[in-house]
Amino acid sequence: MNDTSTGPAVRRAPTGTEPPRLGNFLAKAAAVTAGLTAAGALLGLVRDQAIAQIFGASTDSDAFLIAWTVPEMASTLLIEDAMALLMVPAFSHALARRAADRARDPVRELVSATLPRLFALLACAAALLIVCAPLVVGVLAPGFDKPQLAVDCTRLTALTVLTFGIAGYFSAALRAHGTFVPPAGVYLAYNVGIIATTLALHSLWGVRAAAAGVAVGGLLMVLVQLPSFVRRVARARQLGAKRIPRQRSAPPLIGFAVLAPVVLFAVSRQSQVLVERFLASSLPGGAISHLNYAQKVAQLPMVLSLMICTVTFPVVAKAMADGDRERARRRVEHDLALAGMVVLLGTALVLGYAPQLIEVLFQRGAFDAQDTETTATVMRVYATGLLGHCLVGALGRPFFSAGRPTWYPAAAMAGGLLVTTVAGAAAVGRFGVYGIAAANAAGITTTAVLLLCGLGSRVIAIEVRSIGISLGRLAVAAAVAAAVGGLTAPLVADPLLSTVTGCLLVPAVFLVTGFAVRAPEVLHLLTLTRQRIRHVR
Repeated sequence: MNDTSTGPAVRRAPTGTEPPRLGNFLAKAAAVTAGLTAAGALLGLVRDQAIAQIFGASTDSDAFLIAWTVPEMASTLLIEDAMALLMVPAFSHALARRAADRARDPVRELVSATLPRLFALLACAAALLIVCAPLVVGVLAPGFDKPQLAVDCTRLTALTVLTFGIAGYFSAALRAHGTFVPPAGVYLAYNVGIIATTLALHSLWGVRAAAAGVAVGGLLMVLVQLPSFVRRVARARQLGAKRIPRQRSAPPLIGFAVLAPVVLFAVSRQSQVLVERFLASSLPGGAISHLNYAQKVAQLPMVLSLMICTVTFPVVAKAMADGDRERARRRVEHDLALAGMVVLLGTALVLGYAPQLIEVLFQRGAFDAQDTETTATVMRVYATGLLGHCLVGALGRPFFSAGRPTWYPAAAMAGGLLVTTVAGAAAVGRFGVYGIAAANAAGITTTAVLLLCGLGSRVIAIEVRSIGISLGRLAVAAAVAAAVGGLTAPLVADPLLSTVTGCLLVPAVFLVTGFAVRAPEVLHLLTLTRQRIRHVR
């Protein structure tokens, strides 16, 4: 699917080239989004610290985490993946039609046709989940010791099916309109709700207070975006516009043929967590908690790296809507390179300083030294799959940016899930939580390879070999930085001071090694830094 109309000269253009005004906007939007996302992630660590300090790694915390499977699945489906993959292209196409049609407003037509139906569907799904909570807990954790506690927590967290869905819809609409601050702030609001409710009510409700906090946080995610959505989307072009008859059917871009593969892809991706908790439910109490704490910390670099793709996804969707595949190709290649560099740098820090990170973040109250040792080892195993998690998140977006049905991502994700399930079932008996974490890394890496190879031949003609070589060089830099960090981390006795030292040492070693192996992204970063220093002088 090479686009030959632009000629060889365009193919040699710098990766990710954008008009200066658009480039500056994307840079600012990415910076703001990354800042707010980082703040939300840090507050998420505070949330996990509070839960760890109050409940430790115990059967009670496991009950909450079983219930937390619901908002985790809802978040993937309704905020991060499926809703964004469906609605950002839909709103992008509607905005393109709005520019050509002054008599009608396709954006308002899209909202009128989809939002009421979505609200009704999600409300029914949440109610069904509340009723069927005992069955859900039985399926997720058949060997769990306190099923009724997990059922109570699940009924509270089930409300997020509704609130996350509306929050995800608002986020997709606002991002397509070039508004990134409210969507980036949703996890700040979410974690504030959890922390405040947990601290206020845990002495009365126990771990159920944390589940109630999840419900409160979901509501805050909606409220923090509602004013911007009403101002930017719902009231757009109302003045002077003719009355628009309500459409009787949803626009083709979000019909069932497009909806099904996106939902299946997102469900399969989040199902790795379901497999982990199913396998860990038969292990001694605290196993699910160890997996959860390790995963939450390890995935921070992946979350930050994907902010680049979150901001540029509307640009890719707009390019695909305009038929400009060459611009979409450049954007995707640039995003993959930048996201890969960020996540591999974070991976090096996690591998080198896992015990110190976990001790600083969690070792207090009911979370003891043995919990720290187990969680840190699990986190190191998880970290081997971080690049795969990043690539899956980044590559899923361009597959669905054209708004036409494609089952390949769902098939690739199903293949990776099969690897996770088989490997986890084989390893859990001998290696426990470490085997489960290794199976997760193997499965997601399998999916990433399949998506990377499939994107170039099916959607956008990206240069797979060039991207693979670039990521390989960055991986070498990350491996060296992680090894240096692992050797030097024990030399500083204080865990906080050791972690701070690592935050300086690991990036320095990563950049020096990246320069030595001629990693293009590191060379570009160093060149840009020198240019900025000269400009300041």
